[in-house]
Amino acid sequence: MMHRVRWISVLATALLLALSTAQFAKSQEPAQPSASPSNPVPHSKWSKQKYSHANDFLLHGTVFNEQALSFPAVEVRIRRANEKKFRWRTLTNSRGEFAVRVPQGAQYQIVVRAKGFADQERFVDAHGEAGEQNLVFHMQHAAGGTK
Repeated sequence: MMHRVRWISVLATALLLALSTAQFAKSQEPAQPSASPSNPVPHSKWSKQKYSHANDFLLHGTVFNEQALSFPAVEVRIRRANEKKFRWRTLTNSRGEFAVRVPQGAQYQIVVRAKGFADQERFVDAHGEAGEQNLVFHMQHAAGGTK
C-alpha cells in the first residue's frame, strides 16, 4: 500500500511538472501580430534608439608619475574645445591607463589632474581617419606642493 502511494505521488509530481513546463513554453512564444492595421502603434520620440560606436573616436593613454611609474586613480576629464563643461570623466586603472570613446568630428580638450601635481592638458583633433589617439602624460609635482 505504501509503495502504491509513493508511485501516485511521483506520477502526480511528474504530471504537474509537465503541465507547468508546457505552460512556460507557451508563454515564451512570440506574440502573433495583429491582423487589423486600422490601429497602428504610434512612434514615440521617447523610444530607445540603438547607438552604434562605429563613428566614435577612441582617446586612450597612460599617465606616469615623476619616477616614470604608472599612476593609478588619476582623474581624466574631457570636453569639446568650445564648451565650458566637461562631458566625460574617468579614472586611470591600476596600470595608469584610461580609455574614453567620444563622438568623432570635433576637437577635444583632455585635462589630467591628481592631488599635489600640476594639471596636464592636451588638445586632440578627432577628425582623423585612424579613429583613435594614444596619449602619454608625465605628471610633475605642483609648484609649492608637497613632495
